[in-house]
Amino acid sequence: MTTIRQRRVGKGTEAAEDQPSEETNVKQDEKIPPDPPGGRLWNVLSITVGGIVAITLGLLTSVYVATLHENDLWFSNIKEVEREISFRTECGLYYSYYKQMIQAASIQQGLHGLVYDNKTESVRTINILERMNVYQEVFLSILYRILPIQQYLEPVYFYIYTLFGLQAVYVIALYITSWLLSGTWLSGLLAACWYIANRVDTTRVEFTIPLRENWALPFFAVQIAAITYLLRTHLQPAQERLTLMIVFIATFLFSLTWQFNQFMMLIQALALFILDCLDMLPTAKVTWLYIIQISGLLLVCVLQFFNSMILGSLLISFNVSVLIARTIQKILNLESDEHIFKFLKAKFGFGATRDFDANLYLCEEAFGLLPLNTFSRLSSTLLFYVYGFVLFLLTVAAVIVAFRNLSGSNQVQLKEKMEEYTVTLKPDAAYSLVHTVLFGCLALSTMRMKYLWTSHMCVFASFGLCSAEVWKLLLKCLHLYTSQRTQVIKYSIPIITLLYISFKFWPGIMDELSELREFYDPDTVELMNWIKSNTPSTAVFAGSMQLLAGVKLCTGRTLTNHPHYEDKNLRERTKQIYQIYAKRSPGEVHGILRSFGTDYVILEDSICYERRHSRGCRLRDLLDVANGHIMDGLGENEPDLKPSVYPRFCEEIKKKPSFLHHALHQGVSKQNIPCLQACQA
Repeated sequence: MTTIRQRRVGKGTEAAEDQPSEETNVKQDEKIPPDPPGGRLWNVLSITVGGIVAITLGLLTSVYVATLHENDLWFSNIKEVEREISFRTECGLYYSYYKQMIQAASIQQGLHGLVYDNKTESVRTINILERMNVYQEVFLSILYRILPIQQYLEPVYFYIYTLFGLQAVYVIALYITSWLLSGTWLSGLLAACWYIANRVDTTRVEFTIPLRENWALPFFAVQIAAITYLLRTHLQPAQERLTLMIVFIATFLFSLTWQFNQFMMLIQALALFILDCLDMLPTAKVTWLYIIQISGLLLVCVLQFFNSMILGSLLISFNVSVLIARTIQKILNLESDEHIFKFLKAKFGFGATRDFDANLYLCEEAFGLLPLNTFSRLSSTLLFYVYGFVLFLLTVAAVIVAFRNLSGSNQVQLKEKMEEYTVTLKPDAAYSLVHTVLFGCLALSTMRMKYLWTSHMCVFASFGLCSAEVWKLLLKCLHLYTSQRTQVIKYSIPIITLLYISFKFWPGIMDELSELREFYDPDTVELMNWIKSNTPSTAVFAGSMQLLAGVKLCTGRTLTNHPHYEDKNLRERTKQIYQIYAKRSPGEVHGILRSFGTDYVILEDSICYERRHSRGCRLRDLLDVANGHIMDGLGENEPDLKPSVYPRFCEEIKKKPSFLHHALHQGVSKQNIPCLQACQA
């Protein structure tokens, strides 16, 4: 078991603005008079200062998360095997391909090893570039090889510093989005500060560095910033073309780096569709965004050797047409992402399921509902209160505007009759509103997706607090509107909020940066060293997905299964391998293991005697139900479940010599490893 403990001192030295006035919701861009010379100078000065603040905050965020990572693990002082073990589960699997490319004799040989990989899944040769989103590891490894930095920077540091550097891009993109929406860089400053103050709920990069979302979300934020700028009126053709190019590049990189990209962009496409139907966005720009989504995804499809999961994705189905999509899905017989739909069906109450893969997701905390304590943490920084306030005001404004657009009211006549009561909503603000609502629903239903929502929550709340339009709408409703009062409020309240955040959270951040701990997992380190010292390099290992990713990274041995779950054959293979924790006969288990070419199997007490999950969600319970057996312990069982005639394999092979003797007659021998059992088949 991994723990983080306080450092022992004796181990070594410490390593150390305003936008133009409201515009009506019409789709035709109107020409506006140029700014006076004094106004241009002020705009240049404001943009310069705001840009410097944005870059500074981005860099400080990168240094902040890098320092937290170092302080938490003492990464600079631990052994290489400990560094690699710290990349848990799928993180270790992804990093192993970066390591493989670095250690290859040449770039060409490294690429060949990925395209024709026979070590990730035993008795199978798979194309890693087609199956997994690891082009970022390929690019980074090539960059490391060609740059003259090998003598100054270890490969692992080049990797993690790149990820921490992307956090700077992430924060700058959030800053710019808020700035574009509100018209003042003060809003961007507030958004960045909220992102940092709510770090627990906005990012997890410091302890899950290679995770795909840590690569993808910065590019998604850049895309949203570019879309926000694109939806502004009065853009020149050259500005529009450049912005569309940025949207395309960001969309492509987002799609290339995360396997769940299509589901996120489907939600984005739905937001664009809703606003287009309500006549709140320019149709031509929405069309271009649809084209960019499709073309970016198809380009990724080509790079991933025509991955069928992308070709039959719901995003392409939605953007092209339902009829064509159904035809494509029928032709390709798609099964790569069927587990996701089974999971969604069961999660939202459309019938119970005994499907092993769906239940594996349902029982994981990360795929459960968003915990209520999230809102208390977000409220402590005032973020959630401000977010709710802005969300309510803009939702009311959106309903009024949508009703007016759909009813065909003449907006010009309405303004002439009731100038002071006219409600408008700019296209960029409308998009931001629907975006935050849809991704909020996703986050509420699935905790792992909260990082898509909470970061945009910082943008949305800061925009509303610094927006003249939002305050104008509120003050008009209260019959208190004056231009001077609006200007005072839009600057004073954000400044007061910033001061509150600074005074309340600065001491905690300083304490966090001064707390020194270290990585400590001697059992796993001993296991990895034992594997490297006592098994041939061609040995095939079976076990849990999470641990086997570390085995591949630390030892280079061949695996039977791994955590990248987006493949039907792999899911079925994993279910079969996991029979080592089920109530099956030694002969059956041995036959399964040998069918996958297994030489060694790792049994983990933390799974065999699991207590982390409640009854019904333990891995052994999921296997029992899937096999038609009653579960262990007190509690109800479904009527058709039957007792197994065999005891649980992982328990009996350890504690009963007679059971082990029976297994030995069928080809199973056993070696003891502290805390983990490595059993040779």
